Amino acid sequence: MALFDDDRSPLPESSGLDEPSHRRGPRPVRERIGWWAAIVATVIGIVFALFPTPYVIERPGPVYDTLGTAEHGDEEIPLIEIPDERTYPTEGELNLLTVSVVGRPGSTPTWFEVLGAWLDRQQSVVPVEAIFPPGLSNEDRDAQNSAAMVDSQQDAIAAALVELGYDFPREVTVSGVVEDGPADGVLQDDDVVLAVNGTEVFSIDELRSAVQDNGTDAPAELTVLRDGEEVSVEVTPTDNGGTAVLGIGVRMVYEFPIDVELQLDDVGGPSAGMMFALGIVDKLTPGAMTGGEIIAGTGTIDSSGIVGPIGGIRQKLWGAKDAGATVFLAPESNCDEVTGHVPDGLDVFAVTDLDQAREIVEAVGEDADTDAFATCPTS
Repeated sequence: MALFDDDRSPLPESSGLDEPSHRRGPRPVRERIGWWAAIVATVIGIVFALFPTPYVIERPGPVYDTLGTAEHGDEEIPLIEIPDERTYPTEGELNLLTVSVVGRPGSTPTWFEVLGAWLDRQQSVVPVEAIFPPGLSNEDRDAQNSAAMVDSQQDAIAAALVELGYDFPREVTVSGVVEDGPADGVLQDDDVVLAVNGTEVFSIDELRSAVQDNGTDAPAELTVLRDGEEVSVEVTPTDNGGTAVLGIGVRMVYEFPIDVELQLDDVGGPSAGMMFALGIVDKLTPGAMTGGEIIAGTGTIDSSGIVGPIGGIRQKLWGAKDAGATVFLAPESNCDEVTGHVPDGLDVFAVTDLDQAREIVEAVGEDADTDAFATCPTS
């Protein structure tokens, strides 16, 4: 008598075949459930991956040479024009960097895109609210960034002209007083702050520093220009998250001695200030400051030339590398973000002010020794 496995059937004697058939019967219930579970999990994974995320992606954006031109409508125009002054030929490039953001509230990247960005050194994944604060519309944010760019361009012009020895009014002007704040009833809109405790201030950063030095335990003596007359007032700063503040808004008002025109469309924020200032200095001084080298950098700047921190510096490093730069000027206060993220072949110098940045560019242009200048650690 022949024996057969459970899932086999005996061959009819008349079949003429020597071997049994291998027709399979129904799979066990447990195996079928496992297959269905795998299929459902795959479908759920694909659907989930295509869903929006609470993140946006930062990646390197366009690079602009402040010594060159950019598209403006249907024509190419210089980023820096100084129509009524003698300017000098330049060489090389002084590149400002930008960051492109992928996604907006209501239209964020998918999980597939986020995973790809996590695995890419040139990109960063950040919470959407870090770029788009809640309660602020996209239009308001874009308007703020545009205003910040305009203000930074004015600061860049001022910093460059101060660096070159021009003398002109730089007024730290009150643009608002916080109700029930320490300066309420003491300072007024359009007051020009001339000095704090006898020390003159010519920039917003200098005002902030002087108020911080005063502290919150004693009143600060402010000399202000009001309706054409100097007035002395006292304001006791209050603490705001560890910072001494007067409870006022301020803006800079300049009266430039020469006409400097900066053109850059569709770019927001204040981070182009230092590179614009360097470009202005290069155009107004004999000799090519870069020596033909491609130099990139980023940083805010105030009228006294102080260079401040910016966002997205890791993406800007890669943007500089892709544009052919070998030297990168970074705000010293951003060095902690730079360490461990420097592309090969790029030297990153830490700068604190315009004068130092200019010295580095000139040293690179002259192929001089740059060992005396501070660098951001690569690792």
